[in-house]
Amino acid sequence: MRTAAIICEYNPFHYGHKYLIDKTREAGATHIAAVMSGNFTQRGDVAVFDKYVRAKTALENGIDLVIELPSMYSLSAAEGFAAGAVRIIESLGCVDILSFGSESGELAALKEASGACEYALHTDKFFTLMKGGKSYPAALAEVVRELYTDDVSEILQSPNNTLAIEYLNALDGIGSTIEPFTIAREGAAHDSTEAGRFASASLIRKMILSGEDHSRYAPAVDAPSADIKRLERAILARLRAMHRGDLEQLYDGANGLAERLYKAVRKAGTLDELYFLTKTKRYTLARIRRAVLCGFLGLNKGQLLTPNAYIRVLGMNTRGREILSAAKCALPIDTSLKALSKTSRAAHKQAAFEERCGDLYSLAFEKPAPCGRELTAKPIIM
Repeated sequence: MRTAAIICEYNPFHYGHKYLIDKTREAGATHIAAVMSGNFTQRGDVAVFDKYVRAKTALENGIDLVIELPSMYSLSAAEGFAAGAVRIIESLGCVDILSFGSESGELAALKEASGACEYALHTDKFFTLMKGGKSYPAALAEVVRELYTDDVSEILQSPNNTLAIEYLNALDGIGSTIEPFTIAREGAAHDSTEAGRFASASLIRKMILSGEDHSRYAPAVDAPSADIKRLERAILARLRAMHRGDLEQLYDGANGLAERLYKAVRKAGTLDELYFLTKTKRYTLARIRRAVLCGFLGLNKGQLLTPNAYIRVLGMNTRGREILSAAKCALPIDTSLKALSKTSRAAHKQAAFEERCGDLYSLAFEKPAPCGRELTAKPIIM
């Protein structure tokens, strides 16, 4: 038994994801677990399909076990997203490989870039650029470009390479013996509006929300889709009711972003307008969108620093059950959020937050579901 893990959002699952799964199998993995974002995603958006719908599609296309990445991590910047997911994978105690795609496709190059980033983060130049108004990614890229050769700095130009580097940093940070494995990402670039053999998840989401046929690029899904536009008034109302101090306590409200959000939301009539009024060179659009959702959901800095209290399984097949049987985890593992909430005070608090996230996510559908589905939802068993 050789178990691999893949950190993912599957928003939605598409054939590029299937390609990574197949290559991971070819590399020797007999079992594959996915740690997947739930209802809210790292780009600061709602997932286009419900997490159980996405889990089912993943199981139908090569994944054996789907574990939910808690919202406190899925709404984090790349570092927190990667670190939270890697800690869950490590805590299983039975994972041999961490598999991920990258534009580079070369592990040695990614490791070199990872070391370059670690050094750059501790230079005076980096702090000077940040104080001068540069965004974190832009400041980091500029320092690496100044100190290292072009081939190293070019690695940082791709979002998928950036996440790959964070996965490596997270593994190193906890002294993990899990073996990293990467393949070159095939097809359209991240957020590309063009498609060839594969299309980007961003383009496929647009096709889904506009009712276009996307079956060439992703498995057909017979399920309602969620759109953040349906939450627009609710999000604006929530942020308008918040004080400056509340916004400053958001996970991503530091370095003046909270103040800009506070002013912008008093003028904005739409989410796009809110993003536009808040945007500066210092704040990436993804960071602003995450901060907005953190405000809507009530995700604060303290929650990100709180250790994960449990592992929630969304779905599995026979091989997935074998992974769970082999797991040597001190954390409670279950398919039921209700059962997990009773395992500790920390678990109760974390589960209550996930329940609220699910209740609010439901409003992003044309026909909202009643509250409480997080506590009654059944896992996908195949």
